[in-house]
Amino acid sequence: MSTPEEKLSALGLELPPLRPALGDYVGCVRTGNLLFTAGQGVDEYHGKLGRELTVEEGYLAAQQSMLNLLSVVKNEIGELSKVKQFVKILGMVNSTEDFTDQPKVMNGASDLIGKVFGDKGKHGRSAVGMAQLPNNTAIEIEMIIEIED
Repeated sequence: MSTPEEKLSALGLELPPLRPALGDYVGCVRTGNLLFTAGQGVDEYHGKLGRELTVEEGYLAAQQSMLNLLSVVKNEIGELSKVKQFVKILGMVNSTEDFTDQPKVMNGASDLIGKVFGDKGKHGRSAVGMAQLPNNTAIEIEMIIEIED
């Protein structure tokens, strides 16, 4: 069985360097066997879904946001094979008030963790529209995952 890192590589993807925090907070907090991440936006996609960005671009932004999150997780626990279960992801989509495809955008993150983690990647999810996100990023995702003891 291949590792999550090997599966990412097979998909032609790699984990990006950690992004610096934009305030006085940390990228994640571990309590017991749960890891709560701070929200991760993206550097490549800016603007509102439904105006400057398409659903397809939003999908790619959500995928990139999840890669950013996985970098945080790997930095915290050493290797992604220690992930036991994705519990919940919250996707905040910078969108116009009439844009209603937030779930399609968030599929970029959900599809990625499904391909990389299989059944461990099954998760609860919320996909919501936001009036604005920091630095006009297209998306911000935070998550809760269970990790091996």
